This record gives sequence, structure tokens and C-alpha cells, in this order.
Amino acid sequence: MSDRPVITSAEVPTLRVFVAGATGVIGSRLLPLLAAAGHTVAGMTRTASKTELVRELGAEPVLCDVYDTAALTAATTAFRPDLILHQLTDLPDAAEELPERRDDNARIRIEGTHNLIAAATAAGCTRLLAQSVAWDLPPGGGADAVRALEDAVLGYGGTVLRYGQFYGPGTFYPDALPAGPSIQVDAAAERTVAALDRPSGILTITDDTDLAV
Repeated sequence: MSDRPVITSAEVPTLRVFVAGATGVIGSRLLPLLAAAGHTVAGMTRTASKTELVRELGAEPVLCDVYDTAALTAATTAFRPDLILHQLTDLPDAAEELPERRDDNARIRIEGTHNLIAAATAAGCTRLLAQSVAWDLPPGGGADAVRALEDAVLGYGGTVLRYGQFYGPGTFYPDALPAGPSIQVDAAAERTVAALDRPSGILTITDDTDLAV
């Protein structure tokens, strides 16, 4: 017989979790996992037609654009989160459209992150986990935006989640492995939920490793 203490579900702490980017490829997987773990979840989307999906996935829908700072602050403050999960990206549905959306994605990493941190501050939420990448981008606006996001999150005392490239249903690689660091998207969501209590720092989440640096 094991000498380890038995932990009941009543002893597992539950949180109020605000997910920004709730209908993205990983956000939509996080909502049901968080709800199943007993957390109270708000899922933010800027698309009105997706609010019912957020509800179906187990979260309270929050219709808000991250660039509307007043609305974002009001929504975050009203929910009173214990933790904010920043999964915002601005990516196309097709990989061939990526070049024309790079500026939009860089903007959300810089300005969107800044606005989320301001909203978190107003709401008194000190716990922030944010999506980043586990591969090196070529010099330029994209790499600068990743650096700005990570610096801002770490400066706030948050945790940077450096994901490998997602593969699996709904990703740019539904049937093949991408080159370089990668992570199956459902596994990425599971590891994210398991990392909610990680201290400030950088967590790399790939098929090959799950290391804090």
C-alpha cells in the first residue's frame, strides 16, 4: 500500500480563470479542460457569433476586443479573475496567408499584451500566463514582438508559455509534423492546465520537453 496521502477533489484549489483568445485553436481546448477541473472560467472573444460556442465549452462568454481598453478593463474587473490566460493571436485559417497577417499578429503580441496587463492590474489579478513560441523567428517585427511580449509578462511577474508549433485537428498541420519544435495541440492544452500554478518564468512546452528556464 502506498504511504502517499490521498488528495480529494475538495482539496484541489479552484480558480476564477479569464481566458483571452478563448475560441482559438488552443483556447477552445482549454475551456472544457478548465471547467472539468472545477475552475470558474470566462472566455473572451471579439466575435459575437462565437459567444454561444464559448458557453457550450463551459465558460462565461465575454464579448470584447482587446484593443478596446475601457471595455477590456471593465470586463476583467467585473469577472474578478485569480488568473489570466493570454492565448491571443491574430492568425489566418490558412498557412499561406501568414505573411500578410504578420503585422496584425505582432500588434496583438505587443499592444494586446500591454492592454491585458493594464486590465489585470486594474482587476488586482497578479497571475498571468501568456502564449509565446519555442522557436527563433527571423530578425524583424515578429521577433521583436515576441521579445516585447515576453519582457512584459515576465516584468509583471507572469509565466511565459513557449509552445512548439501546434499540430493536429484545426491547426496548420492537421496530418503532418511541422519542422522544428512541435507539440500536439490537445497535449499542449493539457500541459497548460497542469501549469496554472507555475511560478514566474519561462515554461517550454513541446513534444520533447517541458522545462522551466
